[in-house]
Amino acid sequence: MSGQGPRGHGPMTAPVQKAQNFGPSARRLFGMLRVDLPQLITVLVLGVFSVALSVSGPKILGEGTNVVFAGFISLQAPAGATQQQVVDALRAEGNQEQADMLAAMDFVPGAGIDFERLRWILMAVVAVYLFSSIFGWLQARILNGIVQRAMHRLRTQVEDKIHRLPLAYFDRVQRGELLSRVTNDVDNVGQTMQQTLSQVIVSLLTVIGVLVMMFVISPLLAFIALVTIPLTIVVTVLVARRSQKLFVEQWKATGILNARVEETFSGHAIVKVFGHQREVEHDFRDENDAVYRASFGAQFLSGIIMPAMMFIGNLVYVGIAVVGGLQVAGGRLSIGDVQAFIQYSRQFTQPLSQLGSMANLLQSGVASAERVFELLDEPEQTPDPEPARTVSGDASDLDFEDVSFRYTPDKPLIEGLDLSARPGSTVAIVGPTGAGKTTLVNLIMRFYDIDAGRITLDGLDTREMTRDDLRSRTGMVLQDTWLFAGTIRENILYGRPDASEQEMVQAASAAYVDRFVHALPDGYDTVLDDEATNLSVGERQLVTIARAFLSDPRLLILDEATSSVDTRTELLIQRAMVRLRQDRTSFVIAHRLSTIRDADLILVMESGAIVEQGTHDELLSTRGAYWRLYNAQFEGAIDDDDSEAASRESTRM
Repeated sequence: MSGQGPRGHGPMTAPVQKAQNFGPSARRLFGMLRVDLPQLITVLVLGVFSVALSVSGPKILGEGTNVVFAGFISLQAPAGATQQQVVDALRAEGNQEQADMLAAMDFVPGAGIDFERLRWILMAVVAVYLFSSIFGWLQARILNGIVQRAMHRLRTQVEDKIHRLPLAYFDRVQRGELLSRVTNDVDNVGQTMQQTLSQVIVSLLTVIGVLVMMFVISPLLAFIALVTIPLTIVVTVLVARRSQKLFVEQWKATGILNARVEETFSGHAIVKVFGHQREVEHDFRDENDAVYRASFGAQFLSGIIMPAMMFIGNLVYVGIAVVGGLQVAGGRLSIGDVQAFIQYSRQFTQPLSQLGSMANLLQSGVASAERVFELLDEPEQTPDPEPARTVSGDASDLDFEDVSFRYTPDKPLIEGLDLSARPGSTVAIVGPTGAGKTTLVNLIMRFYDIDAGRITLDGLDTREMTRDDLRSRTGMVLQDTWLFAGTIRENILYGRPDASEQEMVQAASAAYVDRFVHALPDGYDTVLDDEATNLSVGERQLVTIARAFLSDPRLLILDEATSSVDTRTELLIQRAMVRLRQDRTSFVIAHRLSTIRDADLILVMESGAIVEQGTHDELLSTRGAYWRLYNAQFEGAIDDDDSEAASRESTRM
């Protein structure tokens, strides 16, 4: 591609940015859910009901255990005696601990197990867990909708952002890196929110509910269980602080690896032709190893959390079992309460363990969210004016008035350029590589905004128009063809989707697509693959030219459009161009000067400036820059004086 600037230097990887802090990124991520606040409140209410029913289950089951144990004890006591008589007899025998334990129970000596009461208790447990599950299912269903809508909005924001980014961004960032952010990172964010939100709500409510029940049963045992919380926080913070950096590095390395794979696959033939398979494999191994090291380190460190939580939970379980047993023996707790408390201790440590293990997933998701937010925070192209102005439908008078432009502030490219192009005229732009030819076209299309001066269409500054309005009047054929996966018909109709079949065929005939398309098995319905490899390079170029024909533009830009076709096809295309250029303003960028001999005006550019302009014959007669370019192509040699002059020109560039 001609012209200085990022595109002239090939693809570049975006510079590594310092990751945002975990806290701000997480708040921004979950702040995306504010629009669904009523549904979130519903989720919270359902969660409260679900957890409240769930945590009441062990207490009810504990009552069932008390009924069974009391029935068993009653069978050991003499029938006809009262509970108080049995207790007093034990005290008289010196069995103080057994007496205290039986005194705290409610039983009738000799009555056995009260199965009627036990039946109602078990039915209550079944009902409690059933309704808890129903509320939990409703909560999960609503929450799933919230997360999916949030991801839909995020993808929409990313898509809209891409359309608002300036061309300079795509010159700077590799496609594979951008695709990684748009696909891998967004998907990872969605999975993180889907898995963490539900667990966080349920786990936090469970911790609160269980904690309340534990204090109701035994404050002493509850304080023992509370030891879990500070230990959990300490372990989680220590591990998360070290693993967060590795998760950020993991997703950055994944983006770089994806960029390498995309670049290698798209240029697979070139890699093989020049024998660079080993270099490519070596680079892939290095970048794959970087992903492995970052992923292994992040997963290993974050994976420590769950075993650590389980170890802490087991220690607490032992403490509760020992102290609870002593309290049962002393008559201060029933055996059913201890059983319920042990269940609560498991329910208490389990959500804490889940919260700790979720730090693994959350860190990975926030690292991906940072990369997506970096894309969303990129500087955008200047917005279209409001209200925008427009020109008549057949406008095609184009003028450059003292235009200046540079890609970087310290490197001037185009300075004080004046140029006029009228309807029906063809303006050819020639010059050495890097002279600014394609840059000139990019300025016409407003892919870049000029730094000074004006570009006008029928006297109206193009910056006062919307970009869509300006570009809808322009047809463009690039040297690098772009066809999407679809039929040849669909690719041609891309220029004007509402065109009729007859208009499409006329455009295809004008571009000589009709000459080869009938030799294909399905004609215009032939399906092209992603790279359109089932067409030759020249045939792909003809399809893009037909697409430009169909769009019926007022401004026509051909950037080396015939460079990929054979000489005979080039001659046919030139004849078609004569018809196409009637009443239109045409700009032709060409290295092969034979294609622009009939141009109404030829501009010779060097270092961003127009050094010569005129017709083909006029420029040859001056024996200047155009004459040197012409001789270099058609005579194959330059004399010594011309060689020195060319060298001086090259040095200035």
